[in-house]
Amino acid sequence: MSEKQKLQKVLSRPEALVLAFGAMIGWGWVVMAGEWVLEAGVIGAILAFLVGGALVVFVGLTYSELSSAMPKAGGELVYALRSVGPVGSFITAWAITLGYISVVAFEAVALPNVLEFVFPNYKVGLMYTITGYEVYASWVAVGVVASIFVTIVNYIGIKFAAKLQMILTLLIILVGIMLIVGAGFNGSSINADPLITGGIAGFLAVVIATPFMFVGFDVIPQAAEELKMEPRSIGKLLILSVVMAVLFYVGIIYAVGYGLDNEATANSSLSTADAMANVFGSDIFGIVLVIGGIAGIMTSWNAFIIGGSRVLYAMGQANMLPKWFGKLHSKYNTPGNSILFIGILATISPFFGSPMLGWLVDAGGMTIVIAYLMVAVSFLRLRKHEPEMPRPFKAGRTNAIAWIALVLSILIGIQYLPGMPAGLGWHEWVILLGWWIVGIFFMLQRYNSYKNVTYKEMEEVDA
Repeated sequence: MSEKQKLQKVLSRPEALVLAFGAMIGWGWVVMAGEWVLEAGVIGAILAFLVGGALVVFVGLTYSELSSAMPKAGGELVYALRSVGPVGSFITAWAITLGYISVVAFEAVALPNVLEFVFPNYKVGLMYTITGYEVYASWVAVGVVASIFVTIVNYIGIKFAAKLQMILTLLIILVGIMLIVGAGFNGSSINADPLITGGIAGFLAVVIATPFMFVGFDVIPQAAEELKMEPRSIGKLLILSVVMAVLFYVGIIYAVGYGLDNEATANSSLSTADAMANVFGSDIFGIVLVIGGIAGIMTSWNAFIIGGSRVLYAMGQANMLPKWFGKLHSKYNTPGNSILFIGILATISPFFGSPMLGWLVDAGGMTIVIAYLMVAVSFLRLRKHEPEMPRPFKAGRTNAIAWIALVLSILIGIQYLPGMPAGLGWHEWVILLGWWIVGIFFMLQRYNSYKNVTYKEMEEVDA
């Protein structure tokens, strides 16, 4: 890469903030809010999200310190490279990459699925059946076309992608405020009765789900090299994005609980949309809510293709993957090859039908937790071995925050094991096995190329 060609600092504070917030607020709030209310009650679910959000903040604080100290594309890769070495760095980067790619591919499947709520009869052209699900040509076409669009948006520049993110995020916030205000005026405390249900089991069931709803704040560290701000501000912005997401989820839980009674919630296939329709007295507002959810799909999709492509770019720069991944486009200054790679995978995913939704989110969720664990380890090792390293944003004077993040990551990771509440099925294990077979191949095959790479050398590449 030439000296002049490097990632440009073009993202402002508001653009970076909506990038992370939009990544966290995807489609889950539309689908899952009713289930959270049924499991724990309105107050129980709100408390669960406040507790879960607080725990995620601990993970976010470890990211905040490290991203302000090392504002480089690749995030977790560079933290692990400096703290545990190249092999640990490869494992961390490969883990978070599957997490990002799985979300991008998930959105390519979620979008055509969501459109069924607006256009119930739009599926035509039966192609084949996968695990009992009929795959239609029109359904696949929606996912494919949308995937090509998002890929092109990111290919031609992160600034353009950030502007799209800003518009879509504002739409999500507007729809969310409409629902919350509507529930405030036309909702009923009778609908929310009982406020707490399910006991400790119900509360924990919602707490366990919360970390997965906040996946996306870590997109900020991935794009750190392109943020037009002081390093100290990166950490503050990251935590602010998590707090905003917590408040949004809490507001939605309140609105669904007060806007729809328990019986209606239990019988609803999309309780958040039904709550919106109920508080405003028209099914049209339910469709408005779904449009807000579609905006959430697009913001999450957009953010994670940015995050995933920057990790692959950093891996190419570090010789962990072929140099092809580490090249910037001569005109747009984007990691175009990495963006195309992720875009192609997303474009293929709709051909696997709706069952792909669960497989992707569960398999990718586990590898994201692995990356969180490695970031906590990196934090602790760097605090011990490089205490004098400049840290513009410091997450506390002691290591307590990192230890809490470490324990949290382990506890969440255990939930994916067989027999646990979020235990993976065989489809997810096949995806994980295939991903790690490919990863081990590159890790061993290219070992001599990256074994001596250091953080200092990567820092000098863009100097």
